[in-house]
Amino acid sequence: MWPPRPQWPTRTALRGHPNRWVIQDPDCGYYDGLSGAVLHWHGGTFTPTLDENGSASVAEAFKTASNTGERQLILSLRTHHPADEDLVLGRALETVWQALTGAPPSGWSTAEPVNLPWSTRQLTDLARSRAPQPTWLIAVGHPDRPALATISVTRTLAGVEENITLTLGYGQDETPPLDTIEPLAMTLATEHGLTSMLTSLRAARRDLTVPPYFETPPIPVSFTLGPGPIKDIGLTHALRPPFNLAPVQLDPAGEPSLHYPLGDGTDAHAWTRLQQLTKHLRGA
Repeated sequence: MWPPRPQWPTRTALRGHPNRWVIQDPDCGYYDGLSGAVLHWHGGTFTPTLDENGSASVAEAFKTASNTGERQLILSLRTHHPADEDLVLGRALETVWQALTGAPPSGWSTAEPVNLPWSTRQLTDLARSRAPQPTWLIAVGHPDRPALATISVTRTLAGVEENITLTLGYGQDETPPLDTIEPLAMTLATEHGLTSMLTSLRAARRDLTVPPYFETPPIPVSFTLGPGPIKDIGLTHALRPPFNLAPVQLDPAGEPSLHYPLGDGTDAHAWTRLQQLTKHLRGA
């Protein structure tokens, strides 16, 4: 594999100054593997090569990407919990992982490479020992179903928040389980303190590595709001988005949550629908 491809946590770290992912290219010399900017060595570091207008030029190698049919399913969710002695973190992620892969995560750590077997108790103990400072973690799955998650645990005045992003890889002959998302959203809302969840789909590598060329952004599939935000917004207002969209009311007998289907992950207009929806909800 050349050039080497980082996974998402390493990619995120490379975005911050002074880190840079430098790719050697026979045509332009060097370019940035994340932005595509052509680079040159100046003042002891690689810096973008600017044109007469002061803009960075983009390497041709960065523009040329082939669609292999591989995809990534991405779930970005936030949970909220009371900060009591019985709290066990990581259960929301474990539930999602189990529902989408048939098994829990295989390991976790505070950095790559992951070197600890999955344990919600150990994860909780670490976050509790670091509180009130936040804790950032990474979790991985089994090789037969590429999956990678980042978890940020934050102590707030109201309790404890988990911000989770889980990415799963699918090959050309595999179908992402989009029909699982709605019942999963209900489970999270009723049992795991779900605040919100955005599900999206993108054309990207099954192995979850990041190639040094342009990748299309993810396209929203659905958006879910848990009982807390619905109570703040008002159920009547949340049930009436300003366009032809029928939200699904989860657990109508209990504290209501709403699940908004936005598309199948192939129509970029889903971004417009999501923007209109969030504007409507914020205007409550």
